[in-house]
Amino acid sequence: MSPGGECVRRFDCFGARVEVRVAGRSAAAVTPQLAGALAQAKLLTLHARLSRFTPDSELSRCNADPRVTIDAGRLMRRLARAVVDAAERSGGLVDATLLDELERAGYGASRADVAGLPAGELQRHRRSARPAGPHPDRRWRRIVVDDAAGTITRPPGLRIDSGGLGKGLAADIVAAALADHPRFAVDCAGDVRIGGSDGAPRAVLVEDPFGAAPVCELRVARGAVATSGIARRSWRDRTGAAMHHLLDPATGRPAWTGVVQATALAPTALEAETLAKAALLAGPRRGRELLAHGGVLVLDDGAVKVVDGATALLAA
Repeated sequence: MSPGGECVRRFDCFGARVEVRVAGRSAAAVTPQLAGALAQAKLLTLHARLSRFTPDSELSRCNADPRVTIDAGRLMRRLARAVVDAAERSGGLVDATLLDELERAGYGASRADVAGLPAGELQRHRRSARPAGPHPDRRWRRIVVDDAAGTITRPPGLRIDSGGLGKGLAADIVAAALADHPRFAVDCAGDVRIGGSDGAPRAVLVEDPFGAAPVCELRVARGAVATSGIARRSWRDRTGAAMHHLLDPATGRPAWTGVVQATALAPTALEAETLAKAALLAGPRRGRELLAHGGVLVLDDGAVKVVDGATALLAA
């Protein structure tokens, strides 16, 4: 318990450090200690089911199934629908069907305990920066979810990467279970969902991708904050070229757009994750327009752009 009576649980999940905070008993008299323990167990279970790095996970089994139409549980159907919704919302920029391209780029195994490249590497592509574009085939359009039948239909060989969308979905699922507590926060490795019955705002610090002091403080009472960046999961390929995990769908290669980190606010973590990634891939000018609820962009020259509305989202 924290000094203020808040239960705080920190643990490794989703390839990074995850934190759950719960204060006060729920309407059903569930203690924050029990709620925190249940939230931790739920997040670990969701990670195990959605990880593409575990061959027997639910996601891996679905990806390996050679049939066109497969039976799928509610979680997998929600993820598949999130993939389609994110692509539609972002004009194809947030494309979770690029798993083959990710593996070819060198992201075939978890990089949970592997340090990213030095900050200076993020600034060497400034002259060649360009906005990302959609994949010409827009493969995500071929994913069809049928809740009544409990199935997902897609071309054989089309695989889904849970990635950030899985984190946002997990944060929203756990937030729904904590909604009756006075205050809670679920931080799924950068996808943060905040809420509670007392409506008290929380401060969320936006880190500097170059390692300096936080670039901004956001205050959110009910809603979500998600940050997407190229710093943490970055590496060199066999030729020594700098690589990272956010691909330009149009080329299948790492996107160097002039934005190295984007933070988005939204009502849900899933939407915030989608908007943050889309804003980074779209580049500085279009990226600001995509942050519909507010947010923050950090450019490759170190400039920080705070989008109007970032400090006031869902304060009421």
